[in-house]
Amino acid sequence: MPFDTSAAPISRPALAAALDRAQRAIPPAWPLAATVAVNPFLGQAEEGLATTAARLRRVAGLPVTMPRAWYAGRVAAGTITEDDLAAALSAAAAPHRPDGIAALRAALDKPAPPPSALPTIADLVAEATGTDWPGIIAERLGAFAAAWFDEGQALWPAPNRGSPYASWRAAALRDLTPEILGLPGFCAHVAAAPPEAEAAATRALSALGAPDAALETLLHRLLMTLGGWAQLARQRGFVADLASGTDPTLAELLAIRLVWEEALLARHAELVGARWKAVLAAHAEPVAATPDDAIDAILQDAADRAAQRTLLATLRPAAAETGSARPALQIAFCIDVRSEVLRRALESLDPGIRTKGFAGFFGLPLAHRPFASDVVENRLPVLLRPSLLTCSAASPGEDADRARIGARARRAWGRFSQAAVSSFAFVESAGPLHGWRLLRDSLSLGRASAKPEPAPRPVVAMAASDRIATAEAVLKAMSPTTDFAPLVLLAGHGASVVNNPHASTLQCGACGGHQGDVSARLLASLLNDPAVREGLAARGVTVPQDTLFLGALHDTTSDAVTIFEDDHPSAPHVAALRQAEAWLTAAGALARAERALRLPRAASAAAVVQRSRDWSETRAEWALAGCRAFIAAPRAATRGRDLAGTAFLHDYDWKLDEGFGVLELILTAPVVVASWISLQYYGSVVAPEAFGGGNKLLHNVTGGVGVVEGNGGALRTGLPWQSVHDGERLAHEPLRLSVVLAAPQEATDAILRRHPQAQALFDNRWLHLFAIDDQGTVSRRRGDGAWRAEAPGALA
Repeated sequence: MPFDTSAAPISRPALAAALDRAQRAIPPAWPLAATVAVNPFLGQAEEGLATTAARLRRVAGLPVTMPRAWYAGRVAAGTITEDDLAAALSAAAAPHRPDGIAALRAALDKPAPPPSALPTIADLVAEATGTDWPGIIAERLGAFAAAWFDEGQALWPAPNRGSPYASWRAAALRDLTPEILGLPGFCAHVAAAPPEAEAAATRALSALGAPDAALETLLHRLLMTLGGWAQLARQRGFVADLASGTDPTLAELLAIRLVWEEALLARHAELVGARWKAVLAAHAEPVAATPDDAIDAILQDAADRAAQRTLLATLRPAAAETGSARPALQIAFCIDVRSEVLRRALESLDPGIRTKGFAGFFGLPLAHRPFASDVVENRLPVLLRPSLLTCSAASPGEDADRARIGARARRAWGRFSQAAVSSFAFVESAGPLHGWRLLRDSLSLGRASAKPEPAPRPVVAMAASDRIATAEAVLKAMSPTTDFAPLVLLAGHGASVVNNPHASTLQCGACGGHQGDVSARLLASLLNDPAVREGLAARGVTVPQDTLFLGALHDTTSDAVTIFEDDHPSAPHVAALRQAEAWLTAAGALARAERALRLPRAASAAAVVQRSRDWSETRAEWALAGCRAFIAAPRAATRGRDLAGTAFLHDYDWKLDEGFGVLELILTAPVVVASWISLQYYGSVVAPEAFGGGNKLLHNVTGGVGVVEGNGGALRTGLPWQSVHDGERLAHEPLRLSVVLAAPQEATDAILRRHPQAQALFDNRWLHLFAIDDQGTVSRRRGDGAWRAEAPGALA
């Protein structure tokens, strides 16, 4: 008996709106070559945690908070206090709020019902027939997607018919796997499907009987079954959005998934038709939080508040330092939490050392072409578009063409060694030649340090006015613009690791998943330009004649800092450079000793360095695990305070910020980037099935774009489990980021009103916002936008 659809024909406007919302509910994922942290709840920023729990339960069967036993353990240990529970309960929205603390405590002992997604047709047919159709679809779609998204890994590329849907349709017409596994007539069904993705999706949804009200979460549900492939496709749409364009990749993948659903329903309508109608009715219901969702959101808020008590007790009042002597050395680091440990260690060595925190791309919107390469890398936050193209020019005596030819020859040799016609013979004949390399890497002996690339320069020379304006904007954003030391280092950061497909996740997120040396070196060149300094002086920013700026690179795996002194040789600064190197060496040793306490099997500071060269090490460093705070304040608020590498530290003095342009930049760029990082860690812990990268020991790189567990299936995005867990306990506590601003509340509110997307993060409590003043008063911004003073004496 054919499936009786009682739904009206699909409304094109309703479908277009639902499709847009469903696609935007999927977080983007960047390819491995330049992976950046992404907020997995980006599409739910307009909703609170409880409503998001209801939505993601329906479409993916995911939790968005920890199990209640985790919160109960923290209450029992005294980490979460009675006051934390009371404050979280008081701040909760009225719907479904427990009657009091006693009811909230009682809920701690009662596990929440496990989340369960609404079934797809594939789920229903699998239950009825015993054949794992969700697994089969994931495997076949994964095989296709790996070929479609391939970026050069495949030696035999799949034919490309111009679009994902057209390419899949051409391949599916000859793929007998579904028919062999129990879906006869699948090839004929695909042949009868419309050749255009939009028409195929519309026909399939009509056959499924989907009413307009059910479309949004139904489409979201199907997109979630695609795993990381949907996120990779969404990245193309996200990038297109930034350029005011569109990209059809995700919609076409969804059309493919809909054709599978349509084919399964056509074959098994009698078995699953009645249940499918009930599923559609459930999809048509509004998404609404349950009492359990509200309780879990309150418990998460209590955990956040417990961490905030510790944070605020660590800070000092936000008054800027005055009257100090000229520093001997200044170093501007990226705000990355890993720099906090090294900054604290450096400042403990000598009172003449001053450190600053600033976004790691140093305010330069670069697209950079490395030396002897044809690849252009965007070295700025993915939320921004590059406007300055740079390259690394050849140094005297270097031949860029020869280096490029050498690089191409090495790539060709690598492809030859893996080719089907040569791989076995190659291993037999050339294997012994690799003996030393295998021994070296197995014993973690490492390689000789690679020679730094030549200094970067703009491909098209910047006009003098542009150079001056850029330098002024950066220096004022770094604040203050006085008391420059004789030697100022601008330190980007990167990570040296081996055998790690996720290496780019350890690099600088503000530099688009690349090292931060290019931006640092280019800015140093700009600030050393005599014409720029003359122009700055005319604008009220005086840089002493004896001040030298140099780029540097902080290796976060070893805490070694490389100074690019050859970019700007200066005989008068040799002594200052040697002293700076000595201080950096000593500070690196202190930082490694501190980090060794957290790293598993790191018996000493020396072991920390060795880990970066060990190709079997799954935790070369903890990266940003543990991040929980973003602080924009004068360094006086945090100097000498042990924040244990958990805080993004951005120097900011609002008294020097005329018009609050710098504050606006902080709230709309670094804070948003930090929120993506924090919420990626959060999602990888609370929902690792969908938002975590899986087990590193099972990873295989596919298409050069991502990893799968085993030999195929869904792409795994997010952080691998080894990045958030040490094998015995969590290395990252799932807490939402607390943003602390030493800035007037009125200015902050005005900026948020101008940027509703940033405001939504605070209003819906994906981020917490605090304001501190010179006297140590702390105020919390509530979800309704009102400010409330915290208890007196919150700051030390």
